[in-house]
Amino acid sequence: MASFDLIMGIVPKNSGELLTHTATNAGSAGGTVSMGRGTASNSILQMLGFGDSAKDIVYILTDSAQTQTIKNAVTDACLEKKRPFGILFSIKVSHFIKTGSVSADLQEENSMTKNTMHKLITIIVNRGFAEDAMDAARKAGAGGGTIINARGTAKEGDAKFFGMEIIPEKDMIFVLAENEKADAILEAVRTLPCLSKPGSGIAFASPAENFTLLGK
Repeated sequence: MASFDLIMGIVPKNSGELLTHTATNAGSAGGTVSMGRGTASNSILQMLGFGDSAKDIVYILTDSAQTQTIKNAVTDACLEKKRPFGILFSIKVSHFIKTGSVSADLQEENSMTKNTMHKLITIIVNRGFAEDAMDAARKAGAGGGTIINARGTAKEGDAKFFGMEIIPEKDMIFVLAENEKADAILEAVRTLPCLSKPGSGIAFASPAENFTLLGK
């Protein structure tokens, strides 16, 4: 059965098309670009935070057999950019859903996390609580994160979505962390007072493969 990867890149605003065009030329079917902002406050600008500035977040879903070819092409295309231009990594996709069918590569957790040193922590909260979540994540060891303004999509009349109350305005936070820090970061976010009410937020982690700093 075919397996799939989600390649993610985070680069300065208006640079996302460079990644998607390069990936398409390397064999990808295309990509998606969304806007976010960095939150890192330290001089090292660790992980997903590259200062409080606008970012393009790029998502490229591809067959695992093409992943490395596409990543190599994107890395080469960014060699003329000054570091820290951005980051690039991939995540194993266990379920790939498309219209009319479901394609899945159901792997054991150990095989999916083997040889990975980082996890991507995704946090979704109601608008206005992103900074609280990031403060807690930093105290637990996170170097920074990227915040995306989002919205709920449930139809009128639905009360819950994955257990969360349907409040249209959301903040989505991506935090890339070392494996050994991921559990502490998730626990710090889970125990926030602003998230004490059931349904006020969700968080989950996925293995992030082949973390790469972009630029020369």
